[in-house]
Amino acid sequence: MTASSFDRRSIPAGASVQRWTAPDGWQLRAFAWPADTASPRGSILFQGGRGDVFEKYLEVFAHWHAQGWTVTSFDWRGQGGSGRLSAAANCGHIESFDAFIADLGAFYADWQAATPGPHVVMGHSMGGHLVLRALVEGAIAPDAAVLVAPMLGFRSPFGPLAERMARLLGGVGDSSRPAWKGNEKPYTTDTRASLLTHDPDRYADEIWWQTANPETVTGPPSWRWVIEAFKSMRESAADPRLKALKVPILMLVAKADGLVDARASLRIAPKLPDVRVVAFGAESAHEILREADPVRNRAIGEIDLFLAARAQRA
Repeated sequence: MTASSFDRRSIPAGASVQRWTAPDGWQLRAFAWPADTASPRGSILFQGGRGDVFEKYLEVFAHWHAQGWTVTSFDWRGQGGSGRLSAAANCGHIESFDAFIADLGAFYADWQAATPGPHVVMGHSMGGHLVLRALVEGAIAPDAAVLVAPMLGFRSPFGPLAERMARLLGGVGDSSRPAWKGNEKPYTTDTRASLLTHDPDRYADEIWWQTANPETVTGPPSWRWVIEAFKSMRESAADPRLKALKVPILMLVAKADGLVDARASLRIAPKLPDVRVVAFGAESAHEILREADPVRNRAIGEIDLFLAARAQRA
């Protein structure tokens, strides 16, 4: 699991970048890396966060692929290589998070039918929130799920007033306009790099991919995205179906996360009937799986143990 000669800046041999068409005709950019063994370990669908592209996770995909997993991912609608939904070319806009859930549910159905089991769905940040919500709503039903630094609350200096402020500010004029400029997080002096990872080389990989494929770069979210994110997180946290969820879940939480509120994850976890929580301290920023090796290796080790115990082949 330590750094190797794997090339993090090229699509690996045997993998492909494809287009998947949603039921409404929208095309999403997808990544597929079938297991190259006669006896596959199973299949992983990995979903990144807001503004992510699947290329950021090639290194960890290679780890699971080497263990015999088929690995799949797609860029969320309106970001990365899956088009834009606003006039601002790099703005991550969505009218409702319901659209994300619809895409995930439809993609999952096709993916599950076409890939070997057991089936595991993983989500980082916004992807973690959407995976959990899709599980609760019955849009997906994998054998196991992993939530990595899930976006179950925002770290905001405005506390409980943040959602109200977003609605006031974003409700004036065109809500598809960018909510802020530049950084991942407004009202902060922290650099984007320090918010994401302590590993400068892995951070540089993302910048390399942005330079190589500038059309996939996603900038700040729209005000509508911010408003809908608050709404979706609030409603999900209060959903009584959390307590009835049967899918085993591993939740990785970075307590020092400067983007999402780790406390929200730790409040929701006890509601889940079958969950294991692994917490990291100041050693980890938001992108746990793209952190320095001591953090990344521990996280991958926990995922591997979880999969061995809870995602066994029939």
